[in-house]
Amino acid sequence: MRIIIYTGKGGVGKTSIAAATAYQLAEEGKRTIVLSTDAAHSLSDSLGIRIGGEPQQINDLLWAQEIDSLKETERHWGRVTRWFATFTQWAKLDDIATQDLMIFPGFEELFSLLRIKEHVESGRYDAIIVDCAPTGETLRLLSYPNLLRWWVQNIFPYERKLLKVARPIVKLTKGLELPNDETMESLAHVVLELEQLQKVILDSQRTSVRLVLNPEKMVISEARRAFTHLNLYGFHTDAVIVNKILPKEAAEGYLAQWQKIHQSYEQEIEDCFRPLPILKVPLMSREVIGREMLGRVAAAAFPEGQCGSMLYHGKTEEIDKTESGYVMTLALPFAEKQQVKLNQKGDELTLQVGSYKRIVTLPRMLLSQQVRSAKLANGRLTIYFNENEGDEGQ
Repeated sequence: MRIIIYTGKGGVGKTSIAAATAYQLAEEGKRTIVLSTDAAHSLSDSLGIRIGGEPQQINDLLWAQEIDSLKETERHWGRVTRWFATFTQWAKLDDIATQDLMIFPGFEELFSLLRIKEHVESGRYDAIIVDCAPTGETLRLLSYPNLLRWWVQNIFPYERKLLKVARPIVKLTKGLELPNDETMESLAHVVLELEQLQKVILDSQRTSVRLVLNPEKMVISEARRAFTHLNLYGFHTDAVIVNKILPKEAAEGYLAQWQKIHQSYEQEIEDCFRPLPILKVPLMSREVIGREMLGRVAAAAFPEGQCGSMLYHGKTEEIDKTESGYVMTLALPFAEKQQVKLNQKGDELTLQVGSYKRIVTLPRMLLSQQVRSAKLANGRLTIYFNENEGDEGQ
């Protein structure tokens, strides 16, 4: 199975690229589903067909789905929110907004992404194309399982023990019910599902992320940050798609200056993102809606008909043994030294780049090792380990 996730700054045309990819793969004989997990759904508009929260067949080999994030939240988080509702009633918190307190930022979109895992397990499709939320939101969503896993491993066992002790005492408090075992199991099950989803997305043999951008300064800057953070979390990016490039025909007249600007930014994109393949799609002569126009986009983006292939293979994380100890190398393109913070405690390595944080559980070979030093050069962070001489993190 092939999974391709499209993301990019809002308005760059990622929905059109995702829909075009899906149509092309179906044309090539692949059973394909295209999903929209963006709360601001526009997949129906792009396809020119009204679709809903469940897979809808478009043609013999193509399905589409605009995932209902509220429905998915109820499926996965309903038991927890229902308990919290009883708590707010007991506490006489009548403000209706309190019902939203248990829906943490990004959870609705994250639960939508769980449909990817379900489609993988169903075996109904050969390819899953995901029209994801804009880059900032997507990156935060993809980091959640790391944080939740840490919470479950380090805090959850103590909370469950505390609840068992406290439950008989709290029963004496009229009207208040602590979460029962089913509610706590529901919470643990959600974390397990998110971990399994992350494994699917991290599988570089079948899953890749493609960045969609326009040849504009702010869009390129955000794409560079996104690429850094995708590498931080270990996600495999196999292509950059430059969309809505002004064609040569625009070299004269009102758009002449814009055409020159696009040309200069095209070169900047080449310099920034190589060796990733840089795929280019011109600004179409009319709106990209429906099968015909999406076909033109696919033909422009994938002239060799390889839209479903893994377009680039490259490791974002490597561990080597040297004479002086182990060395871990992480790809962090465009990161600056002052943005990077590193801390080790036990078998966990916390790596922060700007406002994004990743908790890395060290492999067995590094459990007895301590971070000695680190160096950021040429878009790669090199971390040097040697034998642990104490328990203090650094």
